[in-house]
Amino acid sequence: MDVTPGAWRRTAAGAGLLSPSGEVAPTIFAEMSAAAVRTGAINLGQGFPDEDGPAEVLEAAREAIAAGVNQYPPGRGIPDLLLAISEHQRRFYGLEVDPEREVLVTAGATEALTATLLALIDSPKDEVVVFEPYYDSYAAAAALAGARLRTVPLRRPGFQPDLDELAEVVNDRTRIILVNDPHNPTGAVFAPDVLAEVVRLAERHDAVIVTDEVYEHLSFHAPHTPIATLPGAAERTLTISSAGKTFSTTGWKIGWVHGPAALITAVLTVKQFLTYVNGAPFQPAVAVGLRLPDAYFADAAAALLRKHELLDGALRAAGFEVHPPQGGYFTVADATALGGADAAAFCRALPERAGVVAIPLTAFVAPERRGDYAGLVRFAACKRVEVLEEAARRLAAL
Repeated sequence: MDVTPGAWRRTAAGAGLLSPSGEVAPTIFAEMSAAAVRTGAINLGQGFPDEDGPAEVLEAAREAIAAGVNQYPPGRGIPDLLLAISEHQRRFYGLEVDPEREVLVTAGATEALTATLLALIDSPKDEVVVFEPYYDSYAAAAALAGARLRTVPLRRPGFQPDLDELAEVVNDRTRIILVNDPHNPTGAVFAPDVLAEVVRLAERHDAVIVTDEVYEHLSFHAPHTPIATLPGAAERTLTISSAGKTFSTTGWKIGWVHGPAALITAVLTVKQFLTYVNGAPFQPAVAVGLRLPDAYFADAAAALLRKHELLDGALRAAGFEVHPPQGGYFTVADATALGGADAAAFCRALPERAGVVAIPLTAFVAPERRGDYAGLVRFAACKRVEVLEEAARRLAAL
């Protein structure tokens, strides 16, 4: 293995992590969060809640700490959490998952994704197909694994892919088709024909489907459909999720991946040399959360939808064209009518102009495709109602 400075620079450059001078480049998220601190602006850029999750889940973590659950847990995760994940998949989706062989607890969904790509990419010729715009860690993980990233654009108004374009991109070099549903940053939920085509293409080209389903319980208008429930999909699908979004515990970093035992073993082989294990007292707490009554999950989605409706109304009143999300934390709005044809410049000016921070959608696309999303801005709705109401008052000044 090449461990010279040139190797890490090539990897970082491939992931877009280096500036032209060769220094580590600050992300737009860090830049805009710093702007929020500097100006006192309301930060609707980063996707984390500003209120705690369910009391019984928090209390379970306290009890675990007091009971001495503070050392390394088992490598796959504590048995009760593995069982709770299996029960959850059966309860909500009818999936039968062996908790001892087909589930792995990880340090959040991001580690699950990265370990999966590192485990399954065999050659620099291997390709990872993602839908663009995409969560920024996908490109970094593909670069670390040495794979080629291939993208399929999502088209407005519903941010769905063209199925012919998808079929053109997926080929015999495709090792992984990576699906984020509900989708960050667009808030899209993929249509049934999109999911079916992903499965068809994966079967045709012998690819593995990797799904990022962290917003699974924040789908607003229809129950979430995991790809693993589709005919022929389970035997080639690794399903990733986490507790952070569902229980408003993003700082706990408790995620998981489940799928065929041989694939899970491959991911574990890599994961054990990344974090090894993590979050011992949080794991039993997440098991409590996964067993909460159905009403908790329905109420969480309904509460977030109301916040989106508040934010969306404020954005429309301010002059944005809004693309209402179908799930997840984020609303996408077009700022072109407000002089925001260059969304990055618009977002950099917004803290001073209106006292609000947002993220340009161009942060989630490759440079050559930024023109397709040039005026689009992402706002996070996962904040307290009073914070969103204050943001609405500030945006009214635009």
